[in-house]
Amino acid sequence: MAARMQPLAEVFGFPIDNLSDTANRYRTKKLCPFNNKIPNCTKDKANDPLGVCSVFEADSTAITCPIRFREDWIIADDAADFFFPPDARWTSLTEVRLKDKYGKSAGNIDLVLVSYNSHGMVTDFGALEVQGVYISGNVRNPFEHYMQDPAGRAQMKWKGKPNYPGPDYLSSSRKRLAPQLIFKGGILNSWNKKSAVALDQGFFNSLPKLSEVPKSKAEVAWLVYDLDYNRKTNRYSLQRKKVVYTEFEDALNMITRSDAGEVTEFISILQDKLDEKLNGGTAPTTQTLDALL
Repeated sequence: MAARMQPLAEVFGFPIDNLSDTANRYRTKKLCPFNNKIPNCTKDKANDPLGVCSVFEADSTAITCPIRFREDWIIADDAADFFFPPDARWTSLTEVRLKDKYGKSAGNIDLVLVSYNSHGMVTDFGALEVQGVYISGNVRNPFEHYMQDPAGRAQMKWKGKPNYPGPDYLSSSRKRLAPQLIFKGGILNSWNKKSAVALDQGFFNSLPKLSEVPKSKAEVAWLVYDLDYNRKTNRYSLQRKKVVYTEFEDALNMITRSDAGEVTEFISILQDKLDEKLNGGTAPTTQTLDALL
């Protein structure tokens, strides 16, 4: 396995020091092994894809591409186990548009699982959202550097370079996860339909502690995965680590609520800014009525 002196855990589905014929084929042809809508990777740019599936974070990995979660469609099986009874007929539909009461788009649902009867009629459904992690820093630079010479740069060192990339869990939760729950999750919850969220272990661990409920009372299932490394094959595989069951409103409140610090600290900041404005000459000059007469 590649030394952790560089950030790229998987490129086009393989560790960067996997130089097998299969790995070389996927890199050369820019293919996606994880059930993308087409055989090729389409991340960032269809004609020049950013083929980074996951990055290193300390002793673990962080999944940065949502398509990476589609390996063997494990996420669909796990979500169906929450949505439907064991004997249900079901299938999955990708990228389904969801609209609000006024016909405005609330976004696309990554995966809708639909159960149906012997006549092919819909009997129930549930929504599965897949949450990759945003990256801070610049991951395209090390990616392009590696892709220029995969064999020669399989042990490349990138530590110390400007804008070294890594997972940005805070932005991932505030800019992506929270809005998904508010808009799409809110509509589904008003219909009394269950939701599931697939995310990796590092992302889940960065969230506030959620209050768990029994599966029978749950409205949301948090499907938590990690990438397990196999030294023999020199590849990572997606493995479910746990499922956390919660109520919708409680989970939403925990994720969207900020823990307040001391108000005195904020007042101190205001005082400093006020002092600067009054004493530094940056405030607009004001004149009294007497001065104008």
